[in-house]
Amino acid sequence: MNAFAALGLRPELVEVLTALGYEAPTPIQERTIPLLLAGRDLIGQAQTGTGKTAAFALPILEKIDPKLKKTQALVLAPTRELAMQVAEAVHSYAAKMEHVSVIPVYGGAPIVPQLKRLERGAHVVVGTPGRLIDHLDRGSLDLSHIRIVVLDEADEMLKMGFIEEMEKILAALPADRQTALFSATMQDEVLRIARRHLRQPERVEIEHKAINTPAIEQRFLNIAEGQKLEVLTQILELEPAEAVLIFRRTKTGSAELAEKLEARGFAAVAMHGDMSQPLREAVIRRLRAGQVDIVVATDVAARGLDVEQIEHVINYDVPYDVEAYVHRIGRTGRAGRSGVATMFITPRERRMMREIERFTGQPIKPMKFPTRADVAAKRISVFKESLRKTIQEGDLDMYVELIEQVSEEGFDITDVAAAAAKIANGNKALVKAREEERDAEPEQRAYAPSSEGRVDAGFAAPGGKPDKTIRLSLSVGRNDGIRPADVVGSIANEANVPGRDIGPIDIQDDVTYVGIPERFVDTVIEKVGRKKFRGRPLNIKVATGEAEGPSRRPAPAKRPYDRLRPDRPAYAKPAAGEDRPYSKPYSKPGAKPYAKPGPREDRPYAKPYAKPGPRDDRSAPPRGDRPARPAPPKAPFDRFAKKKKRF
Repeated sequence: MNAFAALGLRPELVEVLTALGYEAPTPIQERTIPLLLAGRDLIGQAQTGTGKTAAFALPILEKIDPKLKKTQALVLAPTRELAMQVAEAVHSYAAKMEHVSVIPVYGGAPIVPQLKRLERGAHVVVGTPGRLIDHLDRGSLDLSHIRIVVLDEADEMLKMGFIEEMEKILAALPADRQTALFSATMQDEVLRIARRHLRQPERVEIEHKAINTPAIEQRFLNIAEGQKLEVLTQILELEPAEAVLIFRRTKTGSAELAEKLEARGFAAVAMHGDMSQPLREAVIRRLRAGQVDIVVATDVAARGLDVEQIEHVINYDVPYDVEAYVHRIGRTGRAGRSGVATMFITPRERRMMREIERFTGQPIKPMKFPTRADVAAKRISVFKESLRKTIQEGDLDMYVELIEQVSEEGFDITDVAAAAAKIANGNKALVKAREEERDAEPEQRAYAPSSEGRVDAGFAAPGGKPDKTIRLSLSVGRNDGIRPADVVGSIANEANVPGRDIGPIDIQDDVTYVGIPERFVDTVIEKVGRKKFRGRPLNIKVATGEAEGPSRRPAPAKRPYDRLRPDRPAYAKPAAGEDRPYSKPYSKPGAKPYAKPGPREDRPYAKPYAKPGPRDDRSAPPRGDRPARPAPPKAPFDRFAKKKKRF
């Protein structure tokens, strides 16, 4: 029987948890879910990362009635980030339940979209206290049908000064609702709120103890989801170890990663909860015997795994539970040996890393980003060392004779040795192709959103030729809370598009535009087009207009007369004394129309009978000998002007 089913959860929820790879409940989940399902008020003392979100989200989904289009559950969170995280978790757990609506409401975001969504109805509302009070004052949030309310991280809300807002929200709730309060610490203010608003609560406390792991080097790497596999293979090549243990959250993920590593030439095997105990023991025996170098495991499968040869633990996925992290890294550094623990951190998981540091009492240091140049240098170094070792071992007489025979045919002996080395190295290239070489800084920048909401993209197709970039549109935008990192992560992870090839990204209020190389367009539309972002379908399609080629800044438009100057680029400044037949009259900066011309400038626009300047032609007769200046010709309507005066 499934461990979650034994807690009393409905089959739809158990099925979703199984699909997500949850194999067994954490201590906080095991102790709180039965109490909440029984309708008891609860005080839970647990830190972030212990699995408490699922501990209250699953009972919430168990209790609500999807047919009743009213808000039936309310979750208070201290920050917008936590509110979004909780809302996404509840939404993912409700995947098999029909017509369940979950809405996050928080400050710092436009309120109009939230008003519209609340008007349509929401079964679960997750929000920050300030914005919830705003909706209560507007009358857009109806709390009369609330069955259960959760105060998540109550101590943090008190530290941020939300005591009055919390009191006001709790006072507006029905008296017969169920209340659960979670807090990392039990301060006096938290206990006062619990005594005032909870009815005979049960108290559940999960003890945390700091650990001491002096022999384990802990480090992290900021990385995008679609970048993990490439970086993992680079680390495995740069830092060869006797045995490596890689952790993933789900059994499906562990099996897939093991297959991909095997396809890249690594001796890897998966170990997860679906495997029988004899099969797990067989994997451990192969690891101890050196027949396998890499084991990709889930947390449950790795329990009891005690292999002294493990030198490196890689957290490919950050664990949900801080205690699981301690268990993971404890698989290395055994029997007085030193060990290395590496953790891949995506932008949304930085908060979890801070919780791990607080729990362990030790800092996790950043590591240098591996590059293809580092991998190429390592391959060359390893190959040189193998050549030196083979030469020192001797017993090369037969091969020396063979080389001499080939060289006698007219080949240079150096070329013959190089060809033999190439054959010995097999299909594994010592150096990456030139078009694939990039330094570390561009490699990292390819996945880092800029302040303008754009992401740098790669410029070359596999053949080395510039690939046309197609502009796609997504039917979600800034009002839905989407970020460049979300766009890159979704496309890179689902469609296997390199993050460096995604962009530019333009996020507007209700729509998002992203550039994708033409060769990936069909795959992206097929695999990502039907996905949802916070409940809204992405509806990816080709936008009107395309960005041709890799360049983001279009070349300046040519002037009409550029074709007349083939020897000089457009917008070039004319040389001194050069004819300017197409320049604007008096285009000198600051000059006024009909300004006095310079000493060497032609005067085609000078007024008739203007006073000659000092350098004008002096051949005209003296003033007294000149004919009288003729009167200007009359305008054709002067006669009407005279008649007008009589009136």
